[in-house]
Amino acid sequence: MGTAMEPIRLADLAWQNEEVRDALRRRDVAALFRYVQHHSGSSQARLAVQVGMTQSRVNEIINGHRQVTKLDVFERIADGLNMPDSARRLLGLAPRSDGQRTAGSAFDLAAFPEIVRVYSDQASATDEIQRAARSAAELDVLAVRGLGLLALRDSLLRQHFDRDNDPTPRLRVLLLSPDSEAAERRAAEINESPESLASGILLAEARLRELAEVGHVEVYRYSTVPVWRIIRLDRTLYVGAFDTDWEGHESATYKVLPTPSGPLYRGWRRQFDVMVDSAERVI
Repeated sequence: MGTAMEPIRLADLAWQNEEVRDALRRRDVAALFRYVQHHSGSSQARLAVQVGMTQSRVNEIINGHRQVTKLDVFERIADGLNMPDSARRLLGLAPRSDGQRTAGSAFDLAAFPEIVRVYSDQASATDEIQRAARSAAELDVLAVRGLGLLALRDSLLRQHFDRDNDPTPRLRVLLLSPDSEAAERRAAEINESPESLASGILLAEARLRELAEVGHVEVYRYSTVPVWRIIRLDRTLYVGAFDTDWEGHESATYKVLPTPSGPLYRGWRRQFDVMVDSAERVI
């Protein structure tokens, strides 16, 4: 059946079936979804993730309680189902063979959920983050000091590097460079001395060296003013923000999942990778 995040790909021959070709000509999305489910074994949840809808919206469509009429929704469906150009044309859409994306209407964010949950602060998300961390193979962390995330014994994620009989996850950490102008600015924003902030970062680095002795750990220093606070556990992001009057753990925390065309998840992941490329590795 495949997981909800696994792309749906029908054999080319399946798109030549007259039943599905007729559904495409009539823009009968309910019939199209039922056909795809039958030939791919996909659940409604998997369909929803791939076409950028909620599961309840997919259910309404399949059961005839809602019609799809907007061009941008047809585009999302075609992209999410990896339709070949012949099927796209029957649906009344331009081909994608040239790799170009056409302009469309604004997305209905309620039907295109990259942000699937919002917590008032990090503490509200603690239980969920720790459950996800137990099985994660990869962790990325973008922080200022990271003391509350990894460096202390009772930190949010530290315990997951002491798994019995399991390989420890691969960890990449971006911390603010303690001797940078950005660190001085951040210290001023939170009414802390530059020396205190720098000592916290150096302590975190020292404690992360301990983790490097038992697992794959990479630690980098960045030198830009911190804006986003990111925790990535495999394919799930938890994102908060550093503002002039609050710390990252005090920020509202977004749970973000990848969708076929969503820019937020891809943008935050790309930002992390770009920052790693330009940062100084210290561990």
